[in-house]
Amino acid sequence: MRIVITGGSGFVGQNLVPLLAKPGVQLLLVGRDPARLARLFPDIETCGYDNLEQRAKGWDLLVHLAVANTDAKLDRHEFMRVNVAFLIEIANKARRAGIERLVNISSTHALDETNHGAYAASKRQAVKQLAAMEGLKVSTIYLPVVYGDRWGGRLAKLNRLPNWLARALFSALAALKPTVHVSRLADRILSAQFPEPETELILADNQQANAWFTAIKRTIDLAAALSVLLFFWWALALIWVIIRLQSPGPGIFAQKRVGKDGRQFVCYKFRTMKLGTPQAGTHEVSAGAITSFGRYLRAKKIDELPQILNILRNEMSLIGPRPCLPTQTALIEARRLLGVLEVKPGISGLAQINGIDMSDPERLAKWDARYLALQSLRLDLAIGLSTIAGKGRGDKVAQ
Repeated sequence: MRIVITGGSGFVGQNLVPLLAKPGVQLLLVGRDPARLARLFPDIETCGYDNLEQRAKGWDLLVHLAVANTDAKLDRHEFMRVNVAFLIEIANKARRAGIERLVNISSTHALDETNHGAYAASKRQAVKQLAAMEGLKVSTIYLPVVYGDRWGGRLAKLNRLPNWLARALFSALAALKPTVHVSRLADRILSAQFPEPETELILADNQQANAWFTAIKRTIDLAAALSVLLFFWWALALIWVIIRLQSPGPGIFAQKRVGKDGRQFVCYKFRTMKLGTPQAGTHEVSAGAITSFGRYLRAKKIDELPQILNILRNEMSLIGPRPCLPTQTALIEARRLLGVLEVKPGISGLAQINGIDMSDPERLAKWDARYLALQSLRLDLAIGLSTIAGKGRGDKVAQ
């Protein structure tokens, strides 16, 4: 396997290159200062960008790391020049050299369409222009905060601490923002398993293995559920009474849903539909099946409040992919393939606040997978606040 790497002198590159230098792998490091690269990696071939086409003719893969990072003191024009124009220049050289595939290493900052900063905008523009190229296979891998056996950037201070203390503190910080060990990127490159241009691939550490994250998330879930029971039991009771008075049927609607690891559980909601409405996905139910009070409850997402019982039973969380019906087999399979079933479902989720419902199983599963990859306490807080503010209106009923 012959791999060209641009930008190998940066923090990610310095941690990645040694992991790629395996038997049977030939590396070529390309940069503006080949002499510096040679000092950093004396046993690996180096060259300048002007010699890329000649030195890498017919190689298998080019991994592009050379970027202006988010903390660079550049204006929008310079970010576009480095992160877009320069990347397209490298891609054209790779194509002329007959390199089979280019792997563009991007940042999860670019996935946030509300982030209009120069860095994020330049990375999004780069992906769009790469997707339009012909004659070269292109894949983009999105990374959150990257670390290796040591830390870089703002986390570099951890390197001064005893290793056990540094790792404990980093684990706590990692609960707040998604991170990824550089070895995951190395393993993906060496496996030669790359996504197609339209496929979103995010590499990140599994937050379910982070004791800080799981403990704090569960504590928040329990605190919220118990607070609703203790301080708003009267409101829950009043809603139940109004539902019973307005239309025949129970105040609480119980329905089997698919939860963590594909296990079924009974999910509780305030009843918003008329008695006798067939059990189906909300997008398959006519608008006429919704009661007048139920329409209000659904608009304000108050109908979800009884799911605090599911939280107390550890079947659900405040934030997570919305649980689906056992009959929604297309969605279940899509979620299974993307690993979404590895986490507990939630009362609200990333897809829901972005207006994506169960009427499009493939798209919903992809957004659920994005949440899984970017999962953090900070993201959960943002989703929770957006839900309270009324962003996203849940599943739309059929017209």
